[in-house]
Amino acid sequence: MSNAYDVIIIGSGPGGYVAAIRSAQLGLKTAIVEREHLGGICLNWGCIPTKALLRSAEVMDYANHATNYGLKVDGTVRADVKAVVDRSRGVSARLNGGVGFLMKKNKIDVIWGEARLAGKGKVVVGKSSKKPMEPQNPVPKGVKGEGEYTAKHIIVATGARPRTLPGIEPDGKLIWTYFEAMVPEEMPKKLVVMGSGAIGIEFASFYNSMGVDVTVVELMPQIMPVEDAEISGIARKQLEKHGLKIITEAKVTKVDKKANSIVAHVETKDGKTQAIEADRLISAVGVQGNIENIGLEAIGVKTDRGCVEVDGYGRTNVDGIYAIGDVAGPPMLAHKAEHEGVICVEKIAGVPGVHPLDKSVIPGCTYCHPQVASVGLTEAKAKEAGYDIRVGRFQFGANGKAIALGEDQGLVKTIFDKKTGQLLGAHMVGAEVTELIQGFVVAMNLETTEEELMHTVFPHPTLSEMMKESVLDAYGRVLNA
Repeated sequence: MSNAYDVIIIGSGPGGYVAAIRSAQLGLKTAIVEREHLGGICLNWGCIPTKALLRSAEVMDYANHATNYGLKVDGTVRADVKAVVDRSRGVSARLNGGVGFLMKKNKIDVIWGEARLAGKGKVVVGKSSKKPMEPQNPVPKGVKGEGEYTAKHIIVATGARPRTLPGIEPDGKLIWTYFEAMVPEEMPKKLVVMGSGAIGIEFASFYNSMGVDVTVVELMPQIMPVEDAEISGIARKQLEKHGLKIITEAKVTKVDKKANSIVAHVETKDGKTQAIEADRLISAVGVQGNIENIGLEAIGVKTDRGCVEVDGYGRTNVDGIYAIGDVAGPPMLAHKAEHEGVICVEKIAGVPGVHPLDKSVIPGCTYCHPQVASVGLTEAKAKEAGYDIRVGRFQFGANGKAIALGEDQGLVKTIFDKKTGQLLGAHMVGAEVTELIQGFVVAMNLETTEEELMHTVFPHPTLSEMMKESVLDAYGRVLNA
């Protein structure tokens, strides 16, 4: 079998495997190199299994508040930690097998091992230093392995890994990354979460719902620092009402390890320090691109702050070398990686009308309780950019569906350019907002104005009605508030 391809993709995460499928659809001979597990971190250790864990936490919350819905649950509702984790791993295993099926269906060669760029158009694949996935997901039969491969176009999609802080490096036992946090053998009684981005807040929310005493420590003035300040403030109040302890404008300066517990020393902005005893600490201070040991330096590919420099089509400064997904820089989101992969491959194939990646319309979602979702500029960023803006708001407490669901705490916020009616940003906190945000994403991609949104009929009774009401509010025409 020939080792020459049109496109070789290094990494089979969301960006890599989607790029491979689109490449094959366009008639390009395609191979994908993977060293550990098809589907990458997102499918196996990130987006998917965490949502399975959070679903268990959500059901736990409903069970514990059954009386709010006129129901009686006799006895104590307890979490079977092993069963919760096994369900999460099973969800990943099912989707992992699905990626393997898609590779076979699209006649994409899978090469197992660790790839290294070895000059123009050359990839050398060596033996993987990683375990070949999990026991329930053995290496697929019929895949290629070690050797030298050539391709006209090579796409680096090697993803990212947890960032670590000096002196507070994860050890897999007392200080966890999301890997260990996803598969606890038992629930800790007390937990410190360092960092309140999406990863930190999602794990804090999960463990809190499971009855763990959780403290979140965040360096910035607000949790979820990339979100609109008003939305972040509402989320914080709800999380604290649910039992989370949150310390902002603070940092963990040192962690003392004991036999089976830790003491986190937390310094606040006024210079005061407090010691927090806990069973475990989760380090969730961001991620960094996997750019090492793949030959980028040897062929002169430019990198910046741990990521590969690319243009809007995924092209690096070296002809024939591309990068997509987390390794190509923020926002480090699976859906960004997928879309970036499609753009990159379509540009390679010469598909007419391919547009460069527009990062301004990439939505962000955090699946804590309450959920948070957003797209576009925050109110502060819109003002910083010099826009004269109109801001619309609509509370969940004025929506019939939200009240019927027992989920009447939340807000939909929209930001418009007063001059043109352009939707600059949309921000939400509350039940199911991660499913609602796409409506605003589509609107922004279509350059929809406030007039078109106000003339759109939204179904009743739905949570989506709040989206229209928020638009109406921005123009002094709100109907149900």
